[in-house]
Amino acid sequence: MPSTAPPTILEPFLAAADAVASARADVDVETARELMAEAAGMLHDSLALDHLDEHDLPIAVAGLAADLTALDPGAAVRARAGAVGDRPDLHDPDGVRGAFLVSAQVLGL
Repeated sequence: MPSTAPPTILEPFLAAADAVASARADVDVETARELMAEAAGMLHDSLALDHLDEHDLPIAVAGLAADLTALDPGAAVRARAGAVGDRPDLHDPDGVRGAFLVSAQVLGL
């Protein structure tokens, strides 16, 4: 039985799937939701996000959700990881950067 990610991870991923399906005619909403749910589950199971606090976790999850719907998700996640230093609102920028890079590895990007 596949793991189900908690709502804090799953819901933003499903919302991103819905948004990309609405914006692009070539994207099937059910397939996008299935793939994003699987990605959320993989990240949850991998513990890649477990070290982030309640403040940084939603920021990281929102970034990952957006990046996974990009035309080149790997490049998008790596670019976001590189830009973390420009985010003074993060409690643990190094931890968030690491979470992005580990997530890319976990998802095979």
